Amino acid sequence: MKIGRDLAVKSATLIATTLGIGFLVGQVTRPGIETWFVFLEKPFFNPPNWLFAPVWSVLYVFMAIAAARVWSNTKSEVVVIRKALLFWWIQLALNTAWSFLFFGLKNPLLALVEIVLLELLIYETYLQFRKIDVVSAKLLIPYMIWVAFAAILNASIWWLN
Repeated sequence: MKIGRDLAVKSATLIATTLGIGFLVGQVTRPGIETWFVFLEKPFFNPPNWLFAPVWSVLYVFMAIAAARVWSNTKSEVVVIRKALLFWWIQLALNTAWSFLFFGLKNPLLALVEIVLLELLIYETYLQFRKIDVVSAKLLIPYMIWVAFAAILNASIWWLN
């Protein structure tokens, strides 16, 4: 079955890509967590540091599968699929940039502005995906919720410091 194999290959490619990006983000984040972040005042709802890597890993896999399903869709117009995937790539770039702004530049305010933009791009990606594949759109919902929580956490850290 060609469609099944096509989806599997695209899923594997995008999972490897997103997890690879996640690994690189971790390399930028780790030094900031071990030095600067330790000394910041954090809100009572700040999760333990160990929780972030597994949560992000699951979210990256969901994002990748969602994009692969859209990319493999044969019922939608190519232009619609390309537009949806363009939004996906832009939000992924913004996702990556947030760690550089927050942990690399140690700038919670700039990171806060950026994460609001990221949330809007994720929502737009969700809307674009929903036109093509409802399951793909639903796979982005946990990501939207987590980034909304991260934005609240980011705003709280900025406010407290």
